[in-house]
Amino acid sequence: MPHFHIDYSPNLEDRMDILAFCTLLRDAAMQTGVFPLAGLRIRATPATYVVMADGNPDHAYLDLSVRLRAGRTPEVKAAATQHIFDAAAAFCAPLLETSSFMLSMEMRDIDPALSPKVSSIRRYLPGDDT
Repeated sequence: MPHFHIDYSPNLEDRMDILAFCTLLRDAAMQTGVFPLAGLRIRATPATYVVMADGNPDHAYLDLSVRLRAGRTPEVKAAATQHIFDAAAAFCAPLLETSSFMLSMEMRDIDPALSPKVSSIRRYLPGDDT
């Protein structure tokens, strides 16, 4: 793990490259040295219905939720959060400068006792010896 889930207003699809943003997040997560490549899952889902602030349909948002298995120190999680958020904010800087846009992020632990997992993905990653 972790699971990165991007929830966003559908009006962003005309304003930014969502797939490029997902790739940027994957790369930023790997740069932290905290997350294994085989565990990364990054997905984006547009909201079906959105009402923000005064209801102006031009308002937009992107919320990044990162869930990860417990066990990392608060300092490691804080540094990883800051690195990933900085990369996301840099990517979204043109939106923040030219339109009504809100960017947010939250990282939180998953209780491993309540989150069983099974995966064969490592067998399909070239060069992954872990």
